Amino acid sequence: MTDPEKSPLLPLPSGSPSVTPTEDSALLHLRDEVTRTRTAHLEASKQYAAAWRHTKQGRTVTIIHNIILTIVGLLSITVISAMLFALGFAIIYGDDDPTYRPLRRVPLEAHIMSKCPDARDCLRDLVLPSMQQVSREVDFKLSYIGKPTQEDDGVECMHGPEECLGNILELCAAEIYPDPKIHLGFTMCMTRQYREIPDKTLVQDCALEHGISFEKLNDCASDEHTGKGMSLLRESVERSARENVTTSCTVRVDGKNWCVRDGGKWKDCEGGSGVKDLVGEIRRLRLEQRADFE
Repeated sequence: MTDPEKSPLLPLPSGSPSVTPTEDSALLHLRDEVTRTRTAHLEASKQYAAAWRHTKQGRTVTIIHNIILTIVGLLSITVISAMLFALGFAIIYGDDDPTYRPLRRVPLEAHIMSKCPDARDCLRDLVLPSMQQVSREVDFKLSYIGKPTQEDDGVECMHGPEECLGNILELCAAEIYPDPKIHLGFTMCMTRQYREIPDKTLVQDCALEHGISFEKLNDCASDEHTGKGMSLLRESVERSARENVTTSCTVRVDGKNWCVRDGGKWKDCEGGSGVKDLVGEIRRLRLEQRADFE
């Protein structure tokens, strides 16, 4: 009877050839020959490579190879050193050195009255088309012209209370939607039909056209508890007064008067009243700032 512990785990299938000791020795001998041949081949390859490097062609290729490695190494060291130096310099001096600060946005401001035909012409012909080219290069602001009243902390507007409400609506749009693409577009929409300001239908249509919530706009303009709208108007009017601006429309660049639209004509436009002139001045100021850094 066969001892189960001595039986193979996987019995050989019937008809399988058995390996004799003689065949096993032959396989071992062949394996040793393969190993010896591989080792001899590797050794022969090393000897050939060493001998080839001593030939004229081999020496030339070796020299070129070493030169290339040296150049690559030096370039790598130079680039890494420059990067480390720039990083260290920026860390140590970056906060104080204006060279590492982004170019400032040039202040561009238009002082207007919402029911003024000169404001319409000014925005339509100069400010809006200029902003389409330099909106990312300027810090744009719309300010309003009026007369602060001392009795009730209010504002007196040249074209009456309706203009004051129009001013407030446009200021609220800028307060809620700071992106000039939105609030300047809304203001231009209103100003095109300045005679209708502050007609509710006009306000709703312009708000819808420029993605502005009429409800938020109305809440800002008519909030009697906080006086948000009137507060915005008074601050804006006081700002215009501080800058000695009394004419709608006055365009100011970098804190200085650039051009005035008054009585249907351009006035005091030493740098020019065209879009090209205004855009050119804004970009000149930015380049001038960069030159000051260098």
